[in-house]
Amino acid sequence: MMGCKYTADSILAYLDGRASAAERRELEAHLHHCADCRARVEEFRRLWSVLDELPAIEPSPAFDARLRERIAAAPQPSPWSWLAPAPRVLAAFAAMLLVAVWLSWQSPAPAPETRSLEPGRSELEFTMIRDLQVLEDYDVLANFEALEALPVATEPDERRM
Repeated sequence: MMGCKYTADSILAYLDGRASAAERRELEAHLHHCADCRARVEEFRRLWSVLDELPAIEPSPAFDARLRERIAAAPQPSPWSWLAPAPRVLAAFAAMLLVAVWLSWQSPAPAPETRSLEPGRSELEFTMIRDLQVLEDYDVLANFEALEALPVATEPDERRM
């Protein structure tokens, strides 16, 4: 029974007819192989037979009426009653809120922004984008020894400006 997936609830559902047909077939197939579960089913059957032998107790004819009267006479909870059992939670929440407000006032003001002498990241990115065509061919140009033999242009290339 230790390794079985069948609990007392599933066995009781099988015995009292609440289990579906598929669940009944599955449990019956399991009972053929598992002695522990078979013993558990037999224990429940014996218990039910003993309980069936006991005389049934009938409630008095006025039982329902008295029960309904007691339910109607019971005090109705107020809409705020859900707060009553949680004063510690409310106190803890209020304390956390106070600490958060206090910490926000105690935090130092942000330092003023300083400008560095280095070019900004956007300026570097602009330079890289402007020379992107050269950068794409950098590997070819760096290893191309034949370029050394070419004459150097003395006029600036007006297409690049």
